[in-house]
Amino acid sequence: MASVRKIAKEVGVSVATVSRALNDHPEVNLETKQKVIDVANRMGYVPAMSKTPSNVIGLVYPNDPVRTSFGDFESAMLAGILQGINEQSFDVTIVNLSRDKLPDESFTRFFRRKGVRGVILRTLATVEIAEEIAREGFPCVIVADRSEAPGLNYVCADSRLDSVRAVEHLIFQGHTRIALGAHTVMDSDHRDREAGYLEALHKHGLEIDEDLIVSMHSSPEAGAATLDRVLSLDEPATAVYFTTPLSTVGALHRCLELSIHVPQEFSIVGFDDSEVRKRTFPPYTAVVQNAEQLGVEAARWLTRALNESKPGSLRVKHATRFEINGSTGIKPAHPVRLRSDGVVMRKG
Repeated sequence: MASVRKIAKEVGVSVATVSRALNDHPEVNLETKQKVIDVANRMGYVPAMSKTPSNVIGLVYPNDPVRTSFGDFESAMLAGILQGINEQSFDVTIVNLSRDKLPDESFTRFFRRKGVRGVILRTLATVEIAEEIAREGFPCVIVADRSEAPGLNYVCADSRLDSVRAVEHLIFQGHTRIALGAHTVMDSDHRDREAGYLEALHKHGLEIDEDLIVSMHSSPEAGAATLDRVLSLDEPATAVYFTTPLSTVGALHRCLELSIHVPQEFSIVGFDDSEVRKRTFPPYTAVVQNAEQLGVEAARWLTRALNESKPGSLRVKHATRFEINGSTGIKPAHPVRLRSDGVVMRKG
């Protein structure tokens, strides 16, 4: 592993200057500090003060790691990360930026203090943090989000085209009142899904009705509430596209509670990160991404880059796929409507 003395020799400064630069000392000018950090990152330097083994990468979250609202994505991604890091004999630790990072501490200094050599970032729509980390030159890769900022690496899924296909599938079955249940966390993945919904409506000359677009948290309760809302309109929806698995499951369960027949009376397209779509009744039509694959690829690239001291670049968008199951069907002759007292109204 690199030492402070080796870094000093490479940069052409004193050992004391390297030490001050790595400790973010204000007396070191920015140009020298950046040179020291760049060489330290390239050499895989880990400070002696760290008790953590030097073969550790961080899985970094901007705030609370792994909430239930993340659904199966995090567990599937983590399974992939563990597979990827095992190939290079690395370990992983979960890092919470909002809890652990000091206010005036650089990201590089923070990660060195935590004893990690590189980081996999879950930005959750806070991609600016990742851009700052990349500017500092610390080895990093975003998973399930992206940014075209210089030096920033990412591996993600591009769900826009399959979101277009999903909504077109409903249009081809006669649906014109198609709702969207969109996640409140608008990272690039979820922006792709909303963009696909809007593109499909525009492509087929359907009016965009803001009443049919619902911003919601990822939870079964939010999915149920969204279903109630779009069925309570004067002109209720006859179909919906949910951009998260948990909201999809909640809407399907709500249909069972209300005795609304899916897909005979209402059609539902959802999103899936793993195998959730196969465990509902009926199994739901979905845009599907492989979260485990994203984790494997991010971890494999980062650990190999660290072992070879050649960070290089990684910018990969994996295609999703659209899978038709039992939750979508032909538009009903008469849409169901939900009254304010919870009674389902049917015509005919």
